Amino acid sequence: MTIIAIDGPAASGKGTLARKLAAHFDYAHLDTGALYRAVGLITLRSGGNPEDEADAVAAAQKVGEMDLTDPELRTESTGAAASKVAAIPEVRRILLDYQRGFAANPPGGKAGAVLDGRDIGTVICPGADHKIFITANVETRAKRRFLELFGENGSTADYEKILAELRERDDRDMNRSTAPLKPAENADLLDTSNSDIEAVFQKALKLING
Repeated sequence: MTIIAIDGPAASGKGTLARKLAAHFDYAHLDTGALYRAVGLITLRSGGNPEDEADAVAAAQKVGEMDLTDPELRTESTGAAASKVAAIPEVRRILLDYQRGFAANPPGGKAGAVLDGRDIGTVICPGADHKIFITANVETRAKRRFLELFGENGSTADYEKILAELRERDDRDMNRSTAPLKPAENADLLDTSNSDIEAVFQKALKLING
């Protein structure tokens, strides 16, 4: 069983890379951020507060009922809520078993799994066969998210709002007491600031294939 861990901040390209690697090797793929987004969205839809432990834990207990393809999972408001619920230790504990179970027994009888998130290599799968930490400067990541959400129709104000939100999320993710965002000690680092996804994919393949 081969496990590939892809970590990195929001809009760094980790999800796109993980999907490409999973398709290339015919491995199962899990976007672990979608689980936290689901918890965040369930909390918001129920009128709860993502920073309130009781509200977030109640939502986490219902995450199995959530459609992880729901388009609302990809909104910035859901992303911000996800970052808040992810800072709550009990939420992380509830989702931990699901993620580890996916890695140990990939669905569909696949020979391996690719998981992307913020603490795969450090907490979820510290024994992963391959660990890659993807990063990019925050301005580049904000531009990517801006184009993803607005295309060429957005305004400068839209970009500035996304940039501010990403900076807030980075600060929250990197400084939380439980499973902060950081590279595993034995992770390979890939900076995507000046690279397109195909170049990053080729670099990742070289790292994995040795």
